[in-house]
Amino acid sequence: MSELSVKDIEQHLSQFIDPLTEQSIAKDKGLKNLTLVNGELRIDVVLGYPAAGIQKQLEADIATYLQQLDGVRSAEVSVSWKVKPHAVQKGTKPRNGVKNMIAVASGKGGVGKSTTSVNLALALQAEGARVGILDADIYGPSQPMMLGISGRPSSPDGRSIQPMAGHGLQVMSVGFLVDEDTPMILRGPMVTQALGQLLNDTNWDDLDYLIIDMPPGTGDIHLTLAQTVPVTGAVIVTTPQDIALIDAKKGLKMFEKVGIPVLGLIENMSLHICSNCQHEEAIFGQGGGEAMAKDFAVEFLGALPLDMSIRLSTDTGTPTVAAEPEGRIAAIYREMARNLAASLAVKAKDFSAKIPNIVIK
Repeated sequence: MSELSVKDIEQHLSQFIDPLTEQSIAKDKGLKNLTLVNGELRIDVVLGYPAAGIQKQLEADIATYLQQLDGVRSAEVSVSWKVKPHAVQKGTKPRNGVKNMIAVASGKGGVGKSTTSVNLALALQAEGARVGILDADIYGPSQPMMLGISGRPSSPDGRSIQPMAGHGLQVMSVGFLVDEDTPMILRGPMVTQALGQLLNDTNWDDLDYLIIDMPPGTGDIHLTLAQTVPVTGAVIVTTPQDIALIDAKKGLKMFEKVGIPVLGLIENMSLHICSNCQHEEAIFGQGGGEAMAKDFAVEFLGALPLDMSIRLSTDTGTPTVAAEPEGRIAAIYREMARNLAASLAVKAKDFSAKIPNIVIK
């Protein structure tokens, strides 16, 4: 029998399908440093999305798969990840310091979008990414309270501002720049200008993902975002209730019309869990979000229960993923974060940073 070659092993691994992207792990040059000595195989697998929660299991599964090959006595697999910038809508350019911007929108208020945004950001961080969150709700900023951050951001040069820090996240919100009880009485153009300053004047530091917590509706800020901000993709948050789904569909269609891909849909408040007896009841209906995702051919990222602990933790400045990192709710958020990041990983990449500037003198 002829000896195994590197090409044989790579060909075998090309048939191993990543459970989240549903593509070969060999895609996009994901196999590195392959060595085979006396039947002992070592290989590094680089994913395009953070996956700390499934890293060990994936390493074991790939090793088992490799040991099916004749000539492989043992296999040592190391799984890591490198998040790359992805394509943005036409007419915009990626921003330095941020690889991917993800807008989290709902179409209407009261569905838990801001709570979902901050926990999604923390979950992406827990999975191994560098993450920031921009509170784009100029009229009703909530991220400072949810993350337990107070004070004013500093400015190193009088023009740009340093992001605030909360639970490891880089954070910016108009809530840091005005008093908590001061209403933002601004017309549309001033609101969009304020959003542009929050985004562009903040010194974001090497972020894999910037989560943009959008205001409800489909108004001026949403249009500004679509026309001038380099958004990689969007996530829609809804509840199973019919009235919420109507507005969520409008939000989804808005992103489609402006060329921003919808990476997935999250159903919040899918089940009410009684804090006394743990009985589960679908008080807002059942399956609406999943059905909507199917109708619009977008990924269903997951469903969250209506659980009192989620509300209590955000009200006290320590969102659920940070407050109970090993809990059941945090596990749901982290699974959704992996699904979101994997959904983005298969989208078109942005290679503008690799194209050199040609200057003719």
